[in-house]
Amino acid sequence: MNLVQILPFVLIIGVMLLMTRSAKNKQRQATQMRDQMGPGSGIRTIGGMYAVVKEVNEDTVLLELADGVHAHFAKNAIAAVLDQAEYDRIVHGIEPEPELEAHGVEDVEKADAADEAVDLSKSADEAAAENAKTDGTDKK
Repeated sequence: MNLVQILPFVLIIGVMLLMTRSAKNKQRQATQMRDQMGPGSGIRTIGGMYAVVKEVNEDTVLLELADGVHAHFAKNAIAAVLDQAEYDRIVHGIEPEPELEAHGVEDVEKADAADEAVDLSKSADEAAAENAKTDGTDKK
């Protein structure tokens, strides 16, 4: 056989091996994510439903969908385990508090100075000069 005839088969087999390897990595990551799930964790199901984990069993999870509404789901139906801040932002619309530690004292002082009222009124001299221009009588 010629090398030109064998090369396409070798490439096809190589691509197939790479594809199965990446699929196994994704499956392993999903299993690790589901294993870190515990009572009180916020989750999203593959159907897009958000809930809180109440109990974790071997193959199933008891979820609280709303106050007093519970349902059993297969562990494979869990698409993502969310951290508490992200769950509160999505479900309750609560934006996380900005951390003041991330800003320096100077940044906080600048923000406070920017919040102070600015006087936009004209002084008496500026008002008289503008009135003179509009009246056509220039004092110059």
